[in-house]
Amino acid sequence: MELDPNEMTPVINRIKRARGQLDGVLRMLEDGRDCEDVVTQLAAVSRALDRAGFAIVATGLQQCLSNGDDMDSVDVKKMEKLFLSLA
Repeated sequence: MELDPNEMTPVINRIKRARGQLDGVLRMLEDGRDCEDVVTQLAAVSRALDRAGFAIVATGLQQCLSNGDDMDSVDVKKMEKLFLSLA
């Protein structure tokens, strides 16, 4: 299943923000910042990436269903594996 780049714009923006946050985490580590602050920012990056992943999987599933495919033609095991890989 190929993803429509136009529908991925919000996901791309989320990942770019996460990349910026991750750069910030690296700077914090290099500057010797407080452990709690670093972990808090790292958790925010992780959540942003998880949400991006879920949005990608959900968009793919939605595309399958909106293209007239029924649930029998959707590879449920593959979709389940994608969801679980993000869990």
